[in-house]
Amino acid sequence: METTNMDFYNQYGQYQRYRQMSLDDMLLENRIVFLIGEISYQRAAEVIMKMLYLDNLKRSSEISLYINSPGGSVDDTMAIYDTMRFVSSPIATYCIGRAQSGAAIILSAGTKGKRHALSHAKVMLHQPWGGVSGQAADIKIQAEEILKAKSMINELLAKHTGQPVEKIAAETERDRYMTADEAHKYGLIDEVLKEEDKEKKDEKDKK
Repeated sequence: METTNMDFYNQYGQYQRYRQMSLDDMLLENRIVFLIGEISYQRAAEVIMKMLYLDNLKRSSEISLYINSPGGSVDDTMAIYDTMRFVSSPIATYCIGRAQSGAAIILSAGTKGKRHALSHAKVMLHQPWGGVSGQAADIKIQAEEILKAKSMINELLAKHTGQPVEKIAAETERDRYMTADEAHKYGLIDEVLKEEDKEKKDEKDKK
């Protein structure tokens, strides 16, 4: 096929644009968002802004959320969770490394059928915790808030895993660690991405 001058200039223009893009820009261009590290106000804001931007740019087109996090603030976790449920775009979640505490909730909240973990990833569930201090009335208020958060988290995990609320409440009184295969069996994810699966796909693509 003959290449026209217009094709050449279009390709060159695209090449120059990619040269000027940062790695973060290129990931965003491919609708990839990372949640790496502790879930804080700033990290949650970055993830939320990217998801809203990508959803507004092209609704109904998949967003890939890669997770390697020990969890963090309940409020900031729920801000990400609510945004995932709000946007029109399907959210594919991938656990790379670990998804613990609130990060496990985010992993499980991906679009059904699009929740993944790499073969050596770890998932950990537990109840929210926090120090309480101050006057007796303040301690009571803080304790009530922790119990509310505990109940909410149990219900969300039950919704996304299909497990009974009572089972989740009992099993997460202490840290509940799972391998990728165990997380799959529990209903937190839909697929474990293994090396042999990639090799089979590569062989298929060659044919």
